[in-house]
Order: sequence, then C-alpha cells, then structure tokens
Amino acid sequence: MMSRIEEMVNKIKQLAQQKSKIRNMGIVAHIDHGKTTLSDNLLAGAGMISETLAGSQLFMDFDAQEQERGITIYAANVSMVHNYEGEDYLINMIDTPGHVDFGGDVTRAMRAVDGVIVVVDAVEGVMPQTEVVLKQALKEKVKPVLFINKMDRLIKELKLTPEQMQERLIKIITSVNNLIERYAPEEFKKEWQVDVKSGKVAFGSAYRKWALSLPYMQKTGITFKDIIEYTNAGKEEELSQKAKVHEVVLDMVVKHLPSPDVAQKYRIERIWTGDINSEEAKYMINTDDKGPLIAVITNITFDPHAGSIVTARIFSGTLREGQEVYDVNNGKKGRVQQVGVFMGPKRIAMDAVPAGNIVAITGLSEVSSGDTICDPNIRVAPFEEIKHVFEPVVTKSIEVKNVKELPKIIEILKQRAREDPTIKVKVSEDTGEILVSGLGELHIEAKIERFLKDKGYDIVVSPPIVIYKESVLKESRVFEGKSPNKHNKFYIKVMPLEKEVQELLRSGEVPQGKIREQDKQWVAQKLMDAGMEQEEAKRVIYTRADNVLVNMTRGIVQLNEVIELIMEAMRQVIDEGPLAHEPVMGVKVMLMDAKLHEDAIHRGPAQVYPAVRLAIRNGMIDGEARLFEPKQIVRIDTPGEYMGDVIKEVQNRRGQVMEINEEEGTTIVIAKIPVAEMQGFEGALKSATAGKGFQSLIDVVYEKLPEELQEKTIMQIRQRKGMPLEMPKIEEE
Repeated sequence: MMSRIEEMVNKIKQLAQQKSKIRNMGIVAHIDHGKTTLSDNLLAGAGMISETLAGSQLFMDFDAQEQERGITIYAANVSMVHNYEGEDYLINMIDTPGHVDFGGDVTRAMRAVDGVIVVVDAVEGVMPQTEVVLKQALKEKVKPVLFINKMDRLIKELKLTPEQMQERLIKIITSVNNLIERYAPEEFKKEWQVDVKSGKVAFGSAYRKWALSLPYMQKTGITFKDIIEYTNAGKEEELSQKAKVHEVVLDMVVKHLPSPDVAQKYRIERIWTGDINSEEAKYMINTDDKGPLIAVITNITFDPHAGSIVTARIFSGTLREGQEVYDVNNGKKGRVQQVGVFMGPKRIAMDAVPAGNIVAITGLSEVSSGDTICDPNIRVAPFEEIKHVFEPVVTKSIEVKNVKELPKIIEILKQRAREDPTIKVKVSEDTGEILVSGLGELHIEAKIERFLKDKGYDIVVSPPIVIYKESVLKESRVFEGKSPNKHNKFYIKVMPLEKEVQELLRSGEVPQGKIREQDKQWVAQKLMDAGMEQEEAKRVIYTRADNVLVNMTRGIVQLNEVIELIMEAMRQVIDEGPLAHEPVMGVKVMLMDAKLHEDAIHRGPAQVYPAVRLAIRNGMIDGEARLFEPKQIVRIDTPGEYMGDVIKEVQNRRGQVMEINEEEGTTIVIAKIPVAEMQGFEGALKSATAGKGFQSLIDVVYEKLPEELQEKTIMQIRQRKGMPLEMPKIEEE
C-alpha cells in the first residue's frame, strides 16, 4: 500500500504540470509575529509533519543555528498539496526571516513567488518590518492577503470584548490597506486591498492551531462568540478541530492568490529588463513550458552531501535533468545534475519541471543569487537586479590565524556572497585584510563568523566597523587631468547630485553601469522627472550606485574609443573616495572637454585612468568633500514610565528623538541614531526598560558627520587602512 508521503509526492509531480493549479506564495512578517509557527501548521495540515509537533517542531527552521536562536535566518521552501472545493492544488511555499538583518532573503524570495501571506501580531499590530516586507512584495508585483495572528492573546491576556477586538482588527486591516495604497502598482492599488468580507483576511492563533475567515464562518456556522467561549474555557484543541488553521489559510491562498499563468502576465514587465514586445517576453507572459528555458535564481543554500542547492523560478520553458544552461550574468555555461521540488529539508527528484514552478537544482556551482539562466541557444536580457531596501552598513575585519587556510576561507566567503548578495566581501590586495559587510552585526555573525567557526577555521573577528560615505557640498571648478605621457587631457568638474535623482538611482528603477543606447531615452525621462536639467539628463552615460557621469563634450572624434576607460576610472574613485577610500555617494561628474592623442597606442588604460582619477579627486576636494555617516531611524516601543530613560539613552549616543506617540499603554519613540554609536544599544535599551523595551529598524539614511568629528574620523579610517596620515589636498600634475 502506498504511504501518505508517496501519495503526496505523486500528486505534486502531477500538479506541477498544471499551471492553473499552482500557487507560488511566501509568508512574510515582522520578527516574532508567528510566520514559522504558521508554516508548521500548514505543513501539518498537508500531512507532512505530525499535527502534535506543529508549532514546536519549527520544521522550516532546519538550520541548527535557527533552532538555537529561535529565529529564521534562511528562507526555506516547501511544496504541498491542498484540496479546495474538491480540487487538488500545489502550493509552493517560502517561509522567510522576520529579523531585519536577514531581509535580503525576503527580498529574493519575493522574486520567486506571485502571492504572499502577510502575518501580523494582533497585539503588536503593523510594525516597521511589516511595512518593509510588504513594500518589497508590492514592488515585485506580488499580491498580498492578510493573516492576523495571536488572537488568543487578545482574549486571554488583554481580555478584550468582542467590540474591542473588532476595533483592533479594523485598525490592523486599515494600516495594511494604507500600505497597499502607498506601495502597490497603480493598477492594483484598489484591487489588492484586503477585507474581511471577501475572505482576503483570516485571523486566528497559529500556536493554538485555529483560524477563521468570513467565508469559513459562513460555511461552518462557527461564530466569533464561539471562539471567545472555547478560548476562555481552555478548549482550544477542540476549537482547532472545528476551525483548522491550515484549511482556512490555504483556502484563502487558493481563492485569492494568483496562479503563475495569471501573475506572469503582469509581473514580467516589472521584473524583467528586456523588450516587452520581444519573442522571449511572449514566452514568459504566457508561461509557455514549450518555449526556451528562462529562469531566475532566487536563493542558494549548501547541502553537505549534494553541494550547492539552487532555488530558481522558471518563467518559460522546462528544466530537465542533465540540461545545459547559460548564466546571462556571468556569461558561463553549466550543466544541471538534478531537478526537483522542495519538501523542506528534503527534495523530490523529477525528470523535468515546467514553467510556473519553483525548482531545486543541483550541479550549478558558479551561479549567484539573482542571476538569470536560460537555454544556451538563446541570449536574453537579464531580470532586474534583486535590490534590497537597505544596503550593508556594518563591516567586520576577519583575520585568519593559519595563513595556509587563507585561500580556502576567501573561497568560502565568496561563495557566501554569491548565496546572499547583501553580504559584501572585500580582500585588500595591499594588506591581505578581509572585510565582510552586512546588514547588521547579527547578519555577519550568523552567516559568516559562525559558519567559518563551525567548519573548524581559527579566525579573529574585529568589532564592527562603520561604513561612511564621501560626498561634496558644492560645485567645483573645472580641473584638468593630464595623462602621464602628457598627450591626453580631460577637463572635469564635480557637483552634488539632486536628492530626488539619488533616490531614483537607489530605488533600482534606473540601470546601473553604462547606459545602453536603447535605454537612453526612457532613462533621460526618468532623470528629468526626478528634477535633473534636460540637457544633462540626456547626456548621462554611466551610473555607479547613486552617482552619475555626464558627457557634456561635443564632437571629440576619438572619445568613443576611450569612454569605457573614463567610466572605469570614475568607478575606481566612486568605490574609494579621496578622503578615506570610503564609497562615494550623490556626486555628479561632468566631463566638460577632452584633448586626445590621435594614435590609440598613446591613450590606453595606463594613460587614461590616472588622468581621469586625478581630475575627479581634485574636483571632489575643491567641492568641499565631506564624510557622511549612516544613521538608523528606529522605532522604540517602551512602557510609558521608562520613556525618560529611553530618550536619555538615545541622546547619549548623538541621537535625536523625531516623534513620540502613545498607543494603548505603550510609548512609541521614533529616533535617529548614528550607526557608529549603536554598538550595545539593544542591551542598554533592555536595562533602561527593565527588559520591556524593544527596537525595530525603520530606515537607514546618510547625513553629514558633524564638522568637529570630520578630521578625527578621517584620520582614524586612514590609519586603519594604512594610508598616509594627512588630509588630502588638491594635487597638481
């Protein structure tokens, strides 16, 4: 007789071939709002883990560290079958982390899914990370539904009346709808609003294993009053049999979240950089499994037995075992060994997986998260870069005790950065120092330090180093950069870039690097809409982070032959500014004129790089280059009586209080604190509030470092990097 798991595997294999029966969905939330407990219950309902263990097994947290820390660190995939109104559906689910340090995993998961369950704690309501993850989903045109969790706490702890509970639910739903109104694509602002009546909202207790939605109440006759009575009488087990959390939530998923053949019709235009009228676009818009393979890699994990496990979303074609694929981003071919779908830590092997599915691949070792892979016989434009809301603000230096282990450790670190692009690894060629940057201390500790130590490497890790940025305060004069052979001259000036243009570049809506000929018109329009002067906008030829290169020259015959070299020289200065070799932000580099030797042999890289670098660096110093420091905007929740202590703690760290609000006995302080002063803040906050206060990150901004700290900080950074201990000056030839 076939076991239940074997039966499910067969069903999954069959349903993976039927696009309209597939739902690719993620679960997102603020930390500790109950995502992983909900995931467990959905799996238990699908018969994949024991119902008694659901909620405590944390099946989706299968990394030892996740179980130890009690938080999700890696996004985890699983496929299961759900029967809705007599029909079977395949649910490909991704449980994502809630801690802000692991937000990069959430961002990548949003590329793979078409719909998302937003989980909100009924007691805490919508929190900063709820907004961040919902914003990320909507940016990728991923449709949300809402699950309000921990309802049992409203009944037992807060002892709310049905009317008060209803008020609380309305408030949460309104907050979520306001975010949808703010961040959803124009055409979905109304259609994607969540409401109780249609069943796009469910509420319950994942921990107690029950849930309700209006359609389910109408179907079963269970009322709100019943819920309160059962909970107060301690009959929650009985309740969980009558209102099963997995049934209510997965019914909502099947009914309200789109199948891939519906979602790809409107998602491709948003997430793919190619021509929407091309043949390739048609294959993807139609989720055509007979078309050429086009897929995007959304995650990479490591399995000690199988090596790299690559997660990809297939948008066109069919991926087969043994197939050769081409990585558009690194220009390399690779061969797929096995394909399959996920069952948590296990994988179901399949001969082939068609478009519309999330697939597990082994055999591809040189790919990175975010890469586009396709059939080797075609060349397609890549998918949009998967860009996380925040960039790395914390760096740690890693020293290797045994020099022989250095090459192996560098290889491991590069692999980790390929798996998680929010980790940046830099090896100094001069000093051999390894610098690892991440979204926070915990991010580096969990994904790098702990990983290396678990593998037995002896390393010493420095305290966190803050990443500053360099920028200019005013427009500079025009500087001449002369090549070493004196045959080439470049005339360059530097000025601050308009704030709105910086934001546009950071949003990822404008491509990075050299602007392609076919993109020039729409990029110029975007830049003008953000406030750049028309003539300049049309002449932007290169972007690097939130900086631009504008070619204001006319009629210079050989310029096209050296333009790539000019871009590369600019990149070198942008990556390492003149003050302290920190990254440059918000700078407009204007190439005003150039005089070039007619013989190409006299204008190679060795001539162009130093000349252009010198002119840009001089322009920055003349434009009053300054260090800008990262500041975190945080929300601090504290009982009212500790508010004074919290404010003192903020102000002692050069922080400023931006607003204070009262909400049902809790004081909410919004503050802006320099990252350089944040070390130990979590612990200090706990001791200032008798353990009852907690903080959440809202945003990271860069602001000019106070004038009195400029020189001291620049010297400290220069000393750490082994640079000469003197303030940079304008260099003559």
